[in-house]
Amino acid sequence: MDFRFSEDQLSIQSIAREFAQKRIAPIAAAFDRSGEFPLETIREMGQLGLMGIEVAPEYGGAGMDTVAYALAMMEIAEADAAHSTIMSVNNSLFCNGILSYGSEEQKQKYVRAIASGEAIGAYALTEPQSGSDASNMHTRAARNANGDWVINGKKSWITSGPVAKYIVLFAITTPGIGAKGVSAFIIDTGRPGFHAGKTEPKLGIRASATCEIELNEYVCPAADLLGKEGKGFGIAMGVLDAGRIGIASQAVGIARAAYEASLVYVRERKAFGHAIGSFQMIQAKIADMKCRLDAATLLTLRAAFAKTEAARTGGRFSTEASIAKLYASETAMFVAHQAVQIHGGMGYSKEMPLERYFRDAKITEIYEGTSEIQRLVIARNESGVR
Repeated sequence: MDFRFSEDQLSIQSIAREFAQKRIAPIAAAFDRSGEFPLETIREMGQLGLMGIEVAPEYGGAGMDTVAYALAMMEIAEADAAHSTIMSVNNSLFCNGILSYGSEEQKQKYVRAIASGEAIGAYALTEPQSGSDASNMHTRAARNANGDWVINGKKSWITSGPVAKYIVLFAITTPGIGAKGVSAFIIDTGRPGFHAGKTEPKLGIRASATCEIELNEYVCPAADLLGKEGKGFGIAMGVLDAGRIGIASQAVGIARAAYEASLVYVRERKAFGHAIGSFQMIQAKIADMKCRLDAATLLTLRAAFAKTEAARTGGRFSTEASIAKLYASETAMFVAHQAVQIHGGMGYSKEMPLERYFRDAKITEIYEGTSEIQRLVIARNESGVR
């Protein structure tokens, strides 16, 4: 792995950092309190190329690699996890899915609007009765007399669901054969039969709108089948591998924010006549936080590098993505927890951002596959035993 970043990678990192600190950080707490979707700044991110970093210029994107994406995600997440969640879904789950499996017509029609920030994309796999068991879905799609698909069912915990224009959605097209009967579709939320439910009142990433969606006799044109019929489950899992790198990057950003805030606090806060950073118990926490943060960063960049190489060679990056996601998400929780401890009562107060980092960190251990699922993926890939 080459640890030297290219000029393009450093450029997008710098753009993301400047935007995050100047435009996102000052408004993050207010949007967390209100739960309002930050549409204005999301559109600005699209104009900067941050909503389609790995999308080729001919489809409206920045045309960069996964390492550039990871570096930019870390910067956005350090300022606000909610913005980075929206960015992650657009980049990793929506655009990546269509670029990897879609037709040329689908890329031109759907990717350009999302990559440019003109519209918001979403990804619908989870259902009320099936989270980690993604193959146990109830949403059904059947062909009508015209050859189009009529879809009925519910999906839950859909990030950006209330505001999305287009959604990559998975449904059973051949019942009774499990995962082999799943197909993928591109849903236009403006069509009849689509309904977005109430926005979920979440613990963290509150400005990232999440809801349940329902499709009732929704007619999806045959041209909007993504990939081949019956190949949807493989598409879902392949897209989630990419998504895990995005969430690992997000987790690193959250952890970095909590760590940097702690460094400032231990230098300024005094107890018993000394800066608390001089106390060995505090020093041990700082050392542990730094070690885990650096390890999570490197594992995430390794996964990003592996995905870039896989695109060139046709190889896999599933294990690297799961390792990065598992370690970075648990590091985010560890670092945020230690940061709250270091800040004491102030860490528990909404007057400081530590409690927000703590709340935001938790979701990174859950979505795009829980920590338990990541351990299964890693172990099965390593042992070959299913």
